[in-house]
Amino acid sequence: MVLFLSNTEERESLFSKRNRKLLQDPLNDDNPITVQVLGICSALAITVQLEPAVVMTFAVVFVMAASNVLISLLRNMIPSRIRIIVQLVVVASLVALVDQVLKAYAYDVSRQLSVFIGLIITNCIVMGRLEAFALGNKPWRSFLDGIGNAAGYGLILIIVAFFRELLGAGKLFGYEILGHKGATLAESTGLYALGYEDNGLMLLSPMALIVVGLIIWVQRARNRKLIEA
Repeated sequence: MVLFLSNTEERESLFSKRNRKLLQDPLNDDNPITVQVLGICSALAITVQLEPAVVMTFAVVFVMAASNVLISLLRNMIPSRIRIIVQLVVVASLVALVDQVLKAYAYDVSRQLSVFIGLIITNCIVMGRLEAFALGNKPWRSFLDGIGNAAGYGLILIIVAFFRELLGAGKLFGYEILGHKGATLAESTGLYALGYEDNGLMLLSPMALIVVGLIIWVQRARNRKLIEA
């Protein structure tokens, strides 16, 4: 299957090397959080537990993919002087839809995410990709760019939430992973029976920043080109 980009451009497959880079780069050496340093606030605020981090990831994937496609389709009809307003209206409409779906089908998670679902509207990753990419590219590439950047953002959220919930509460998705902590060692199971104690520091917001910093350190240790001169 091929995609005709224009009358003058050569045919390009839907998943050509150039298109695959739109999906792959944000997951690695062009990650919006660890490389571009965008969207840090939600990485700090909603990663105490894994469930809200995963839900937030799917919400951002939907909003970014859909908004990128819509702006790309409308790009030749949007007057330059009101393009930011149009982008905000599109994103706000999609976020409102996501918010209502969560309230209807995942109310507890919706309460945990609180205002952060609404703040997707002003998320610099979302607005940045609309401005920098969707306004200048066709729908398919814009769709891939939205999926890739949202997935890169969500990957960091999920990694941070994984370690914070596991080490801070001994759970994942609310299920006891390291064992059951009883009132005494005799009543405890798993690692708790050996004297293990949860690290309450992991549940505090500063620890999220430290975990993100460690991820950035590992990433730059692997790829020295990311180290700023």
